[in-house]
Amino acid sequence: MPQTQPAPQHEYDEELLTEYADLYQIMLYNDDYNTFDYVIDLLMEVCEHTYEQAEQCATLVHFSGKCPVKEGSYEDLLPRCSRLTQAGLTAEILPR
Repeated sequence: MPQTQPAPQHEYDEELLTEYADLYQIMLYNDDYNTFDYVIDLLMEVCEHTYEQAEQCATLVHFSGKCPVKEGSYEDLLPRCSRLTQAGLTAEILPR
């Protein structure tokens, strides 16, 4: 019975690169217009965050100026990012 040998490490690396190559993130930026509660509500609705996640993201955005709020495929993130920007937030999709 022939023994199978483990794939060389570089093949695993290529698989990981391929897996993560399609990952993007929505980056949310701070502004002087929207309230914490408004941002929290939008993150819960649009990004499916829990209240705690949305609150942490809003706090990070406020103090750091930006925060990644959702990861996924570009196709999944595009309508979410559009909803955030149409609601008056400043956000964009970036490669991860």
